[in-house]
Amino acid sequence: MTLRLFNSLTHAKEALTPLTPPKVGLYTCGPTVYNYQHVGNYRTYIFEDVLVRTLKLLGLTPYRVMNVTDVGHLTSQGDEGEDKMEVGAAREGKSAWDIAKFYTDSFLADCKALELLPPDVLCRATEFIPEQIALVQRLEKKGFVYQTSDGLYFDTTKLPDYGKLMTKEHLEGLKSGARVEENAEKRRLTDFALWKFSPQGKTRQMEWDSPWGKGFPGWHIECSAMAMKFLGETLDIHCGGIDHVPIHHTNEIAQSEGATGRPFSKIWLHGEFLLMNNAKMAKSSGGFVRLADLVERGFSPLDYKYHCFTAHYRKQLDFTWESLESSKTARRRLAEAARALGGAPAKPGCAEFSARFKDALSDDLNVPAALAAVWDALKSDLPDGAKKAFLDEAESVLALDLFSSPAEVAEDPAVTRLLAERQRARSDKNFAESDRLRQEIEALGWIVKDTKDGAKAVRK
Repeated sequence: MTLRLFNSLTHAKEALTPLTPPKVGLYTCGPTVYNYQHVGNYRTYIFEDVLVRTLKLLGLTPYRVMNVTDVGHLTSQGDEGEDKMEVGAAREGKSAWDIAKFYTDSFLADCKALELLPPDVLCRATEFIPEQIALVQRLEKKGFVYQTSDGLYFDTTKLPDYGKLMTKEHLEGLKSGARVEENAEKRRLTDFALWKFSPQGKTRQMEWDSPWGKGFPGWHIECSAMAMKFLGETLDIHCGGIDHVPIHHTNEIAQSEGATGRPFSKIWLHGEFLLMNNAKMAKSSGGFVRLADLVERGFSPLDYKYHCFTAHYRKQLDFTWESLESSKTARRRLAEAARALGGAPAKPGCAEFSARFKDALSDDLNVPAALAAVWDALKSDLPDGAKKAFLDEAESVLALDLFSSPAEVAEDPAVTRLLAERQRARSDKNFAESDRLRQEIEALGWIVKDTKDGAKAVRK
């Protein structure tokens, strides 16, 4: 079965043809670790996880590299302002190194809670400074670099097809200054920093010696240097959020192809925004939602993951607490249906639904259609063993924790007390109080189930 993916570079679906099958070299842009990641960020990581799992389902061998940006990402897209890592350190009264470790660990914990597979290589920008310097030197020898008082810049006029990843709208946005602010010494708006000098008379927490003076790498150079170190000069697939297209990924292409003269990635995939109040979720807005916020409201991170599965990764998705509640209910019902199969041994016999599932994923990772095949299989009159075999296959991609038994309430004394109070209210036929206590228990993240042996509570 052939996997067809929408290539942002050609604006068309293309069949994946790996350079060295069955291996698929895959690079996914990771977090800038100066703050927590919000749920909008995780929408991208969820679609990338589906990609990796789909490749495995189809018999391929993905080799995934993800970066961690722990230096060089400035507060301005125009190569000006402070390094976000230094800003984070000042905000919290810690070193930039401590900030990087703390938020990297937080990110990895969130990924585990979402049941996302770890990358084969997780590379931190600060650990590959020599490779980044070497790539800048390579570009310098080819005449792509010029120097200003604050650093080395890539001359975008030297690359005839600069900006080929961008659309007309992206170009218009750049020209109007919507995304990039002007730097007086830059020769043109689209030129970008490869290496920044440490400010005169100021010692940065993160700075390195280089052939041009003490400083630190520009944001874009890390991805090119680390991707090519682990995956070679041409990748099979490069992924990220849609916001990376006009600046970060465009400049990755420029510096990589300027250095090698070869295509940097055969296929580019980009996930769309998560919207909240009709605007993309962003840290700059100050009101972003974290996975921890979901848990505090009684949701599982996997409820949010299911919510992401309700829309194609290239479509914008609205986030509301009401829609998340609906996804929570749907995931719970799906898990209940899966567990209702009991200990039925998995047996073949679900070929029709398996084919639908794979066909949907092979069509540019159409998870909503794949999920529909799962629901239809559960509603069918197929034997439990056949359904179980298919659900095992589906879980290898969806990873929604469908078969785990929910934890019993004995571990939570507060809920045990509320259950006892509710039982007394029911015995007294005080059903209004019984309903109120049920709501209180559910607000704590539990579901009340009335059984012949009495009421029990299980985790949502």
